[in-house]
Amino acid sequence: MCLAVPSRITRIDGQNATIDVAGVQRETSLMLLEDVQVGDYVIVHAGFAIQKLDAAAALETLELLRQAAAASGDPLP
Repeated sequence: MCLAVPSRITRIDGQNATIDVAGVQRETSLMLLEDVQVGDYVIVHAGFAIQKLDAAAALETLELLRQAAAASGDPLP
């Protein structure tokens, strides 16, 4: 099962970016998206950013995921 977690772009280097989710940073490819900038939120699958998200929707989703994790006894940062 896949879970689409919004990831914030913290650095862009050509077609590659560093993304951050709750303090965990990973590298991803931007080759499937146009017009993304540092600070944008994206959904990543198999190492590729596949969709850009509205910041308000991304933050709401992250808050709901935090609430679900807290309810399960495994809080996220």
